[in-house]
Amino acid sequence: MHSYVVADSFCERPLSGNPVAIFFDSDDIPTEKMQLMASQMNLSESTFVCRTNGNADVNIRVFTPVNELPFAGHPLLGTALAISIRDGKNSIVFETKKGNFRFNISDQKHEGETQSAFINMEMPEPVISSYHSYEHLLEAAGLDRSTLPIELYDVGPRHVFVGVKDEKTLANIKPDINKLAKHKDMALLCFCESDGYWRLRMFSPAYGVVEDAATGSAAAPFALHLARHGKINFGDQIKIIQGIEMGRESIMYGTAFDGSNSFTLQVAGHAIISAQGVYFS
Repeated sequence: MHSYVVADSFCERPLSGNPVAIFFDSDDIPTEKMQLMASQMNLSESTFVCRTNGNADVNIRVFTPVNELPFAGHPLLGTALAISIRDGKNSIVFETKKGNFRFNISDQKHEGETQSAFINMEMPEPVISSYHSYEHLLEAAGLDRSTLPIELYDVGPRHVFVGVKDEKTLANIKPDINKLAKHKDMALLCFCESDGYWRLRMFSPAYGVVEDAATGSAAAPFALHLARHGKINFGDQIKIIQGIEMGRESIMYGTAFDGSNSFTLQVAGHAIISAQGVYFS
């Protein structure tokens, strides 16, 4: 048997944000079975907590319903809350397939059966490139242009950002999923500016997700995209709202810092434990 919890990431109340199933003590679970368990949970991602041999507290493996990811945002954020509660720590280092990353946990609350906190997490530096199939991508999204250059940010998951003029246009996007599925190993992130914050929608049949409620691994790369193209300053923390069209409003905070030869990315947000159970195996 393996105990697990479900955490809702990038929100402060249950049944909003983006859920992740977190399986503890998973060293004895074969990779193939992890994939089957993630598929059965039918969430955008599930994580498996394992022992680490390196300079980290735990090793975390992340699975979508169809594949394993080297890094992800909301799954690791929710997992940080679960490990913080289990181990009584407010600073945790996770070993992932993209390296080791620190998570700082604050503002912890325990109300009834629910526990929540605010988590700030480090992210991998992205590999940035032009997206050469952008015309076909726009066609799949039902759009004719982007407000900023269309570029790909690879942080493990690969994110392509397309800007639209306003929230009405963003809300009305209905991508052709069959056409979008031809774009392999990537997620389409459509965005627009609002009053003091940014709106985001994510579509990725390649990652087994028609639409995502909160794409944490895209929050800081999105801030970097805006800073590189003069929409914000480096070091500005931006507020991002996602998931409204799905009825699961999520709030993320992304920051990008420009170093001498590299970029440093951080993403932050709340998470709350919403369920727990046992998986019989």
